Amino acid sequence: MDSKIVSLGQLALTMSNVQRALEFYRDILGLKFLFSPAENLAFLQSGEARIMLTTSQGAGEPGKNSIPYFNVSNIVEFYDSVLTKGAIAEREPQIAAQMSDHELWIGFIKDPEGNLVGLMEEK
Repeated sequence: MDSKIVSLGQLALTMSNVQRALEFYRDILGLKFLFSPAENLAFLQSGEARIMLTTSQGAGEPGKNSIPYFNVSNIVEFYDSVLTKGAIAEREPQIAAQMSDHELWIGFIKDPEGNLVGLMEEK
C-alpha cells in the first residue's frame, strides 16, 4: 500500500481570545461548530477539514498565523455579507489568475485577532 497525504485534516489557528474568535468563525463566516472541550479550545468544520481555535501552545502567535483560504460561492456577495456582520475588510475580491477554463478570484478579510482569512472562488 502506498502511503500519501489524502487531504487536509485540521488547521490550528492561534488566538488570544478563543471565544471571540469562535463567534467570528461560527457566526460571521458560518462554519459549523463541532465542540469546545475547554474555554481556550474550539473546533469547527469547513468541508472535510477541521479548524481548531486555540491559545498559544508553545507555537504560533495571534495575528501571525498561516492563512486559511475558504472556498465560497459568489465571492463578492459573500465578502459583502461578512463585512456587514463585522468582519474586517482587507482586500476586495478580484481576479487573481485567469486559467484556460476558469477564473480564480481571491479576497481577504481579517478576524478579530488580526489574522488574514482568504476567500476564494473558481468561476
